[in-house]
Amino acid sequence: MRYVKAAQTKQLTDGGKLKVRLEDKDYLLTRIGDAYFAIDNACSHMGGSLYDGQLQGSQAVCPRHGSVFNVKTGQVIKPGKLFMISVRVEDLRSYPVQVEGTDILIGID
Repeated sequence: MRYVKAAQTKQLTDGGKLKVRLEDKDYLLTRIGDAYFAIDNACSHMGGSLYDGQLQGSQAVCPRHGSVFNVKTGQVIKPGKLFMISVRVEDLRSYPVQVEGTDILIGID
Protein backbone atom coordinates (compact mmCIF):
# COMPACT_ATOMS: atom_id res chain seq x y z
CA MET A 1 0.00 0.00 0.00
CA ARG A 2 1.24 3.42 -0.93
CA TYR A 3 0.38 6.47 1.19
CA VAL A 4 -0.18 9.79 -0.55
CA LYS A 5 -0.40 13.21 1.11
CA ALA A 6 -4.00 14.38 0.95
CA ALA A 7 -4.24 17.39 3.28
CA GLN A 8 -2.92 19.18 6.34
CA THR A 9 -4.41 18.61 9.79
CA LYS A 10 -5.25 22.33 10.09
CA GLN A 11 -7.65 21.98 7.13
CA LEU A 12 -10.09 19.77 9.09
CA THR A 13 -11.80 20.56 12.35
CA ASP A 14 -13.76 17.97 14.33
CA GLY A 15 -16.85 17.09 12.28
CA GLY A 16 -15.30 18.55 9.14
CA LYS A 17 -14.94 17.13 5.65
CA LEU A 18 -12.79 17.69 2.58
CA LYS A 19 -12.97 16.45 -0.97
CA VAL A 20 -9.48 15.51 -2.08
CA ARG A 21 -8.37 14.44 -5.54
CA LEU A 22 -5.49 12.02 -5.74
CA GLU A 23 -4.37 10.46 -9.00
CA ASP A 24 -7.64 11.12 -10.87
CA LYS A 25 -9.92 9.90 -8.08
CA ASP A 26 -11.96 11.84 -5.52
CA TYR A 27 -12.00 10.85 -1.85
CA LEU A 28 -14.07 12.13 1.05
CA LEU A 29 -11.77 12.85 3.98
CA THR A 30 -13.41 13.44 7.35
CA ARG A 31 -12.38 14.11 10.92
CA ILE A 32 -14.32 12.73 13.86
CA GLY A 33 -12.77 13.60 17.19
CA ASP A 34 -9.04 13.14 16.74
CA ALA A 35 -9.40 10.45 14.04
CA TYR A 36 -9.37 10.86 10.26
CA PHE A 37 -11.25 8.68 7.77
CA ALA A 38 -11.32 8.36 3.99
CA ILE A 39 -13.92 6.74 1.73
CA ASP A 40 -14.86 7.01 -1.94
CA ASN A 41 -16.51 10.37 -2.56
CA ALA A 42 -18.97 9.08 -5.18
CA CYS A 43 -22.22 7.48 -4.04
CA SER A 44 -22.51 3.92 -5.36
CA HIS A 45 -26.01 4.60 -6.70
CA MET A 46 -25.50 7.38 -9.25
CA GLY A 47 -22.13 8.86 -8.33
CA GLY A 48 -23.37 11.84 -6.33
CA SER A 49 -20.60 13.69 -4.50
CA LEU A 50 -20.85 12.91 -0.80
CA TYR A 51 -18.85 16.07 -0.15
CA ASP A 52 -21.85 18.03 -1.47
CA GLY A 53 -24.16 16.27 1.01
CA GLN A 54 -24.39 16.59 4.75
CA LEU A 55 -22.04 15.07 7.29
CA GLN A 56 -24.00 14.10 10.38
CA GLY A 57 -21.62 12.73 12.98
CA SER A 58 -20.06 9.69 11.32
CA GLN A 59 -22.68 9.56 8.55
CA ALA A 60 -22.40 11.06 5.08
CA VAL A 61 -25.68 11.69 3.27
CA CYS A 62 -25.78 11.66 -0.53
CA PRO A 63 -27.39 14.86 -1.81
CA ARG A 64 -29.10 13.13 -4.75
CA HIS A 65 -31.36 10.51 -3.17
CA GLY A 66 -30.45 10.51 0.52
CA SER A 67 -28.40 7.31 0.82
CA VAL A 68 -26.46 7.29 4.09
CA PHE A 69 -22.94 5.87 4.51
CA ASN A 70 -20.71 5.33 7.53
CA VAL A 71 -17.60 7.45 6.88
CA LYS A 72 -15.48 5.19 9.11
CA THR A 73 -16.20 2.01 7.14
CA GLY A 74 -17.93 3.00 3.89
CA GLN A 75 -20.84 0.75 4.83
CA VAL A 76 -24.38 1.62 3.70
CA ILE A 77 -26.46 2.60 6.69
CA LYS A 78 -29.62 3.43 4.79
CA PRO A 79 -30.40 3.32 1.06
CA GLY A 80 -31.87 6.45 -0.43
CA LYS A 81 -35.24 6.73 -2.14
CA LEU A 82 -36.38 7.77 -5.58
CA PHE A 83 -40.13 8.40 -5.80
CA MET A 84 -40.76 6.37 -2.61
CA ILE A 85 -38.75 3.38 -3.93
CA SER A 86 -35.48 2.42 -2.25
CA VAL A 87 -32.51 2.76 -4.58
CA ARG A 88 -29.83 0.11 -4.88
CA VAL A 89 -26.59 1.14 -3.21
CA GLU A 90 -23.48 -0.79 -2.31
CA ASP A 91 -20.89 -0.20 0.36
CA LEU A 92 -18.13 2.24 -0.51
CA ARG A 93 -14.48 1.47 -0.19
CA SER A 94 -12.74 2.88 2.86
CA TYR A 95 -9.04 3.71 2.88
CA PRO A 96 -6.48 3.70 5.68
CA VAL A 97 -5.38 7.12 6.89
CA GLN A 98 -2.14 8.03 8.64
CA VAL A 99 -1.05 11.31 10.18
CA GLU A 100 2.63 12.22 10.00
CA GLY A 101 3.29 15.50 11.76
CA THR A 102 0.72 17.82 10.20
CA ASP A 103 0.32 15.79 6.99
CA ILE A 104 -2.72 13.56 6.44
CA LEU A 105 -1.93 10.61 4.18
CA ILE A 106 -4.39 8.25 2.49
CA GLY A 107 -3.38 4.70 1.62
CA ILE A 108 -4.19 3.95 -2.00
CA ASP A 109 -3.36 1.05 -4.29
